[in-house]
Order: sequence, then structure tokens, then C-alpha cells
Amino acid sequence: MSDTAKMQRSELYKDRLVQVFLSKFLSGEITKLEPVYDLEHGYRYPLVEKILGDPAKVEEFLKRLADTGVLNKELYDKTLYCPKCGSAKVSIHYNCPYCKSFNVEKSALIEHVTCGYIDTEQRFREGKKLVCPRCHKELTNVGVDYEKAGVWCTCSDCGKSFDIAVPSHFCRDCHFTFTFEDAVFKDFYVYTLSPEAEKEASLGWTMIAPIRQFLETKGFKVETPGFLKGKSGASHIFDITAFKKSTEKDLMVIDVATAAEEVTEQPVIALFAKIYDVAPENAYLIAIPKINENGKKMAGLYNIKLVEAKNQNEALDGLTSFFSKIAK
Repeated sequence: MSDTAKMQRSELYKDRLVQVFLSKFLSGEITKLEPVYDLEHGYRYPLVEKILGDPAKVEEFLKRLADTGVLNKELYDKTLYCPKCGSAKVSIHYNCPYCKSFNVEKSALIEHVTCGYIDTEQRFREGKKLVCPRCHKELTNVGVDYEKAGVWCTCSDCGKSFDIAVPSHFCRDCHFTFTFEDAVFKDFYVYTLSPEAEKEASLGWTMIAPIRQFLETKGFKVETPGFLKGKSGASHIFDITAFKKSTEKDLMVIDVATAAEEVTEQPVIALFAKIYDVAPENAYLIAIPKINENGKKMAGLYNIKLVEAKNQNEALDGLTSFFSKIAK
């Protein structure tokens, strides 16, 4: 993968929605993302819809992650859509090549091996038995005394017979009939996390997993990621939310920010905007491997507890000193 793609992935990892999505893979909650078929809309990705909050954004979101090498994709299915109204509720009609009617009856062709007579199964049928109309012998063993020689169709409207029907498509929503030439196809994929992205993105997750375990041992109920509704009514995402199980108090929120060299002040600003609405008792930002001077100043100004850490041990050590008073 090129350096350009690596840089693009680095930018994507800063996106809060991408972080939430990748956490599903990194935590082992999912190993692959498969589409789910919906009778009304066709294939969908409900998990991604829930994260993004808008089904219309799912396709572009997954495409961006696949194009930059965050996700690997494998073709799962192709869905047919109506070219007139865009509906996925499309059925197939097999039509008479002469009058174009789809009122067609299909029958199996049978060949009696002994005498060579070939006709439709209906002509051989006598009650529950198959009897050759020519020599009147009963046929009992397929592959021994008779063979299936294909299919034969008869149009119930014009009465003509033929071996190959002409397919067309019928939209159940707008009742438009169309052929293969006009059909709209859409590819749907199974997505897995690429090895490169797993290695790059897991740095932040390796921080989150031991912090969650640490908080749980201290009697906190922990969500990773956590969703909290603020005073404004908006829902906010944090890498970790936790509160005391016994009292449902001491709400804390934690975000993790990563960078190649140093984290900028932007994650501090983003965290402050959320905690201003949610009003937790404590807010923490873990900066990997460190944060710039503007970030440090803003963290102090916004009462955000800052932990700079190069690895999970340093992160836990930094948090332990902060938590010692509230996690007793």
C-alpha cells in the first residue's frame, strides 16, 4: 500500500465515527461485516447505519474505507434495481418468445432409453406412475430406463411451445417491465479489516481495553464506545464512558487521540464541546504519544485531565493517579 494511502488512513483514524466502527473489529465484536437483506430496501448494513445515523451515508463511508485500504472487500451479491423508480422489489418473468406473455408452463422432457421416445413428463404421467406412451412400459429408475432430457415450455396464451423462455424483469412498486439491457445492478460486499489497518488502529484500542478492565475492577460500569445524550438532546460518542455501579454517579468520559508525532489541540476542542453538553464529573484525554503545547493549555483551561502515554502501561499509570480519589 502506498504512502499516500497510509496518510489517508491516518486522517480517517481521527474521525470519531470511523473509530467507533473500527472498535467493533478490534474488540472482536465482529470479524466480518456482511450485508443483511431487507424486503423493502434490498441489502443494508444495519450496524453501520446505527453508527452513522443516516442510511444514505453508508455506501460512501464503506467505499472510502475500502479505497484507502482500511477494509478488504469480497463480492457477496449483486442486487437488481428498477431503472425507473429505483426499487429493489423486482421479480423475474419468463416470457414466450412469440407473443411475449409470461403465462408460460414449464415441463421436464423425458427420454425412454429403451425405445428412444421423448416427450414432456405430463405425457408420460399415469397417476403416480411414468409410462411410455409409445411402448407402454413403466419407467421406474431415472438414469437406467429413462433420462431427463431438458425442459419444454408451452405458452398458455398463444399455445406455442419452445425450449428457452425469454427473461424480463417486473418492478412490483411501479409495475415497470424492463429487460437485461436496462437493468440496474449494484454490488454488495463482505468487509473485513485489513492487516495494515488492524496494526495501525489497534494502537488506540490497546489503550482502551486495559483501561476498561481496570475501571471494571474498581466497580465502574463501562461502555466502549459510550453514547451519552446531552442537555441539548444531541447524542455524543466517547471512547469510554463509566460510572459507579452502586450509585450511578461519578460519571467519567475518556477519549483517546493518536498521532504519528504529537496530537494537536483539535481533540481537546472536540472533547470540550461534548462535555459542555453532557456535563460529566470528570473528563480525560489520553494523547498518544504526546500532545502539543496548545493542546496542553486548552486541556487545563477546559478542566480536561490530560494523560500523555507511549504505551498502555504509561496510560494506566497516568490514569491511576487521577482515579485514586474517585475510584476508592
